[in-house]
Amino acid sequence: MSSLKKEDPRAIRSKKMFKHAVLSLLIEEPSISQLTVQKIADRAELNRATFYLHYQDINDLLRKITHEIFDELSIKLKPFMQTEIIDDREQLVIFLDYIYENRKFFAILFENKSVETNLFNLIKNLIETRRNNKQNELPKSYVSIDILTASLMGIIMWWIKDGIHYSSEYIANQISLMYKR
Repeated sequence: MSSLKKEDPRAIRSKKMFKHAVLSLLIEEPSISQLTVQKIADRAELNRATFYLHYQDINDLLRKITHEIFDELSIKLKPFMQTEIIDDREQLVIFLDYIYENRKFFAILFENKSVETNLFNLIKNLIETRRNNKQNELPKSYVSIDILTASLMGIIMWWIKDGIHYSSEYIANQISLMYKR
């Protein structure tokens, strides 16, 4: 018998509503300090008791949303870890599409230095893994992993904050051009 319980659909729906509520509130007023449980519950059209069934406090909700986003980012980056990928650009577009879909939340998340550091480490791990997988194909001198990671982070952060009118495909093409040997 499996010890994993399937989550109640009502709980899934409530969590989704709280997530959308907090995101919409943060988009209107990016200051986390202005959030209250009551504002989030009102926006979600649920009550405070339901909020506390799922979360300890606002920080717990934000932490869980952030973990969810980073779990999704990790899933989107997994194909890049494989050396058999034929078209890196296609995988890059999938990754960038996810960022684009969540751009407003990412813009808010990037205000938090620890979130930026987590994304930096996620991308750095990707670059290190790819380098290790392609060690024999690399030229003797190549750009440091930290510089490549910082460059990619800079592009993503700029895109989210100022250049969002560019498509995922355009940004993927620009990144591909930068990282060609």
